[in-house]
Amino acid sequence: MNIDDLIAIDIHTHAEEPCCGPRDDGYDEFQAGMAKYFKNPAGHKGMLPTVQETAAYYRERKIGCVIFPVDAERETGFRRYDNEEVAKIAADNSDIMIPFASIDPAKGKAGAREARRLVRDFGVKGFKFHPTMQGFYPNDRMAYPLYEAIAEEGAITLFHTGQTGVGAGMRGGMSMRLKFSNPIHLDDVAVDFPDMPIILAHPSFPWQEEALSVATHKPNVYIDMSGWSPKYFPPILVQYANTLLKHKMLFGSDWPAITPDRWLADFAKIEIKDEVRPMILKENARKLLKL
Repeated sequence: MNIDDLIAIDIHTHAEEPCCGPRDDGYDEFQAGMAKYFKNPAGHKGMLPTVQETAAYYRERKIGCVIFPVDAERETGFRRYDNEEVAKIAADNSDIMIPFASIDPAKGKAGAREARRLVRDFGVKGFKFHPTMQGFYPNDRMAYPLYEAIAEEGAITLFHTGQTGVGAGMRGGMSMRLKFSNPIHLDDVAVDFPDMPIILAHPSFPWQEEALSVATHKPNVYIDMSGWSPKYFPPILVQYANTLLKHKMLFGSDWPAITPDRWLADFAKIEIKDEVRPMILKENARKLLKL
């Protein structure tokens, strides 16, 4: 990967389409709900991009991307996209892709062993967690064996925070509970794993100030700005991005729910200082990912 040739690094892209057979029961309805919430047709049947198609899209735009699946099998019943397959495709497209993985922390020691193997044998750089989809509080000690493995391997963690578009408007919110994704729970994780990088994904509605507080207080905590069009960013997020947290803010789109084309076009219109823009778009991620 030639970082100097890239215009940006997208820290938050999804490998969505199941890799191991037909879609599971309810998956079409789940993706249709996502498409409606984000006003994006990508969720409809046959419309989700493959990982290979994602690589081609980002290569055309000269944007590097961190890509990952989400292991929420236990709570949703949807089979996860195989971590090894995502990592292999990313390796084949290493000029543009950086692999993360996802493991449900309820898998305990088996999950910890998998994490170590993925880092050592497949070049995985980090792990995505979605507390609302996976049904756990990030500071639940149940998750600590997995965190210990990730920390010891020198990998990064990325946690969904705030309200999610997943299940939005669906009956019972698809049984997903928003309380799990309050970023204040990650303050405990940052204390207990002070050398493990932690990324708080998304503007953390309705807990934006909690996220800013944790990121300001804990040196190992960062914020990615994915999942929202920048034109909807709360003023306090823009204020901190321009000042106290300018070295800890990261560009992320939430592909395919939000495309980098849309995100970057709207980002160009908000009041971010000229000297801060390149930090958010590329330089902060380059440093964090050690590229």
